[in-house]
Amino acid sequence: MTVISTQKDVSALTLTFVAEFGAPVDRVWQVWADPRRLERWWGPPTWPATFETYEFKPGGAVRYHMTGPDGTKARGWWVITDIDEPHRLEFDDGFADDRGEPADPEDITHGVVTLETTGDGTRMTTVTTFRSTEQLERMAAMGMEEGMRLAMGQIDALLAEG
Repeated sequence: MTVISTQKDVSALTLTFVAEFGAPVDRVWQVWADPRRLERWWGPPTWPATFETYEFKPGGAVRYHMTGPDGTKARGWWVITDIDEPHRLEFDDGFADDRGEPADPEDITHGVVTLETTGDGTRMTTVTTFRSTEQLERMAAMGMEEGMRLAMGQIDALLAEG
């Protein structure tokens, strides 16, 4: 498993994942920058993602859905707020309606991904900041922590492909 730590900090309203990979930063960056690679790991193994819109630039819109084992579709959206290639990506994230548009524009989280070179690869730190304790606890109850651990656990196989 690539995730080496997870920390839920209710006082800071954050959930932080730290993962390490045996690949250089520019290769790890591609699992975020390339929507075909991203959709191979963004959802947990039993909930694969499909990215329908992917404008990888500040202000860019992202629309996706994850498909569950029974065919249920859970839709989501991002607005990319900042990119510092290949070291930092920031985006607002939320649930989407059946058209892929924000279901509740106020019910968003903010994600920050940083990639750092380590002695033998890359450390990826992903911090999700929530708007309230209630939102953090609701997302935790939905299985966000375990889902992200499982999703990130799929990145090594992508990196091994070259």
